[in-house]
Amino acid sequence: MSHKHKAIIQKAFAHPIATNIDWKKMAAALESFGAEIEVSNANRAHVKLRDAEITLGLPHHGHELANRDEITQLRRFLEEVGLTPDKV
Repeated sequence: MSHKHKAIIQKAFAHPIATNIDWKKMAAALESFGAEIEVSNANRAHVKLRDAEITLGLPHHGHELANRDEITQLRRFLEEVGLTPDKV
C-alpha cells in the first residue's frame, strides 16, 4: 500500500466531512485493497470488497465526490471492511 492510498482513505474520515475526495484516487486505493469496481452507463460505481458492497454516484463534471451523504456511506463502508485510518 502506498502512502497516497493511505492518505485518501484518511481523507474520507476527515472532520468536517471532506467534499473534495478525488474519485480516481479513491478507486485506485480501494482496488489496491482488493476491491472490484464496476461503473455503469448511468455513472454509478458498484464497489465490492470482502463481503460488503456499496453503490456511489460518480461526479459528472470533475473528479471529486462531493455529496456529503454518499461520503458518509463511503465512511461506513470503509469501517465495515476494516479500512479505517488507524488500521491502514
